Amino acid sequence: MIHLRRVYEKPAAHEGTRFLVERLWPRGIRKTELEIDGWQKDAGPSTDLRKWFNHDPQKWQEFQRRYFAELDTRPDAWEPILKAAEHGAVTLLYSSHDTEHNNAIALKKYLETKLSRGRDKAQVGHH
Repeated sequence: MIHLRRVYEKPAAHEGTRFLVERLWPRGIRKTELEIDGWQKDAGPSTDLRKWFNHDPQKWQEFQRRYFAELDTRPDAWEPILKAAEHGAVTLLYSSHDTEHNNAIALKKYLETKLSRGRDKAQVGHH
């Protein structure tokens, strides 16, 4: 199971492995304050893509398409998250104020697609 949480919210008990999925460290938070298991900088969108998107909901679909294309070229950035998700709960931490249009939501969708494909392959092998 993959959860989402803003970095400014207190952790919940069921969050499992916590990954910060931003290229930039969140403003106003000391590195010692944030309880994380990993900082997957490269799982965040490129600087150019982040600036182009600028949290504009009108660009959301195109942002996801471009972001997924970037992720396809950087499996080393998201594979640790995927491996952790195969064994238990994972929480993707993000700093955006927009809780409906941000890279963590898109990354969750991307990873869940990978997880379901992995399960489909595993089920095929058992028949």
